[in-house]
Amino acid sequence: MAGGGIRVGVAVGDASGDALGAELLAALHERCPELVAAGIAGRRMQAQGAVADIALEKLAERGGTRGGSKRRELARIRARLIQRWLAEPPALFVGIGSPEFSLPIGRRLKAAGIPTLQYAGPEVWSWRRWQVKRIAHCVDRVLTLFPFETAIYEHAGVCASFVGHPLADSLPLKIDKAAARTQLRLPHGRRIVALLPGERGAGFATLAEIFVKAARRLHNEIGEAHFVMPASSREHRELIETTVRLHADGDFPLTVLFGHAHEALAAAEVALVSSGMSSLEAALFKTPMVIAHRTSRLDWWFGRPRSARIAVGLPNLLAAAPVVPEFVQQKVTPWDLAAALIGILRDAAAREQQLAHFYELHERLRQNNAQKACDAVLSMLEHAPA
Repeated sequence: MAGGGIRVGVAVGDASGDALGAELLAALHERCPELVAAGIAGRRMQAQGAVADIALEKLAERGGTRGGSKRRELARIRARLIQRWLAEPPALFVGIGSPEFSLPIGRRLKAAGIPTLQYAGPEVWSWRRWQVKRIAHCVDRVLTLFPFETAIYEHAGVCASFVGHPLADSLPLKIDKAAARTQLRLPHGRRIVALLPGERGAGFATLAEIFVKAARRLHNEIGEAHFVMPASSREHRELIETTVRLHADGDFPLTVLFGHAHEALAAAEVALVSSGMSSLEAALFKTPMVIAHRTSRLDWWFGRPRSARIAVGLPNLLAAAPVVPEFVQQKVTPWDLAAALIGILRDAAAREQQLAHFYELHERLRQNNAQKACDAVLSMLEHAPA
């Protein structure tokens, strides 16, 4: 990180972090042109002037082995960055997303007296209290995307600030669903139902089968429905097509998309989604929904969120109320999911109630995210030791 200017170390681990980092750097360079960010950066951050000591794409390649080999390679990459930054301390280290990768870097740098910031921290609402407290040893400050996270961090002794969610800034409050249906060439006059079972391996396969079975039951009950299901990879597309052949009739009205999850949600009248980001996206696209969450018994037992007493879906966590029907673990069945979807399709008042909460949620998350994150970074730089 040789060179002039204010030097900031950065580390991202995935495409969403690269997008967050790019918006942050754009805001920072407007107000602090002499700032130089270097470390792990993707194409978007590089387009905003970041120096990629390690390109995000190379990080994915080097981490592309399995199991222990992948962990060892990622640990070597972390160790090289830590050694470099300890030798030439940046004014600030910023981990962006992927906290499982960036927090260990922050821990070593913070112990050496280098100010550290985590932008978009881990899903602490699903952690035990003692786990959250460990973050205090890794960072000086966390910037959260959701307002309820700050109290969890602060209770564990971690300084936290809510800066809003970038998707809420980028999306309009009112969605043109007719235009989205035209864009995807979906039939007008049909009740469009989006199916989003997530994006992860075995969990995707399990939920995809349940979602298709639920859709078939809904179709048998409401003949005018048409289903749309985005696939994030060729493997997922093939799995969806196989699942449909096994569990639905030959004339089952389903459009499988390659990507275009946002467009599918924009076009849909109602959605069946896995918990997590898909549920937040459905809310911001103003699509009434049913949420399903199913994982292995072991993962559920050890990772069961304390927030599960309230909810597992982000719209319900943000509202601190059961705004959206949720089904968890053994309750995730085709019969229950289909019945909940049919109930929403037939009950205009229920749809309007969800929509009212979604508009409120959107307003709360719309905070000019990049500028607030920029304010936090500049504040830490201003108060950093000389």
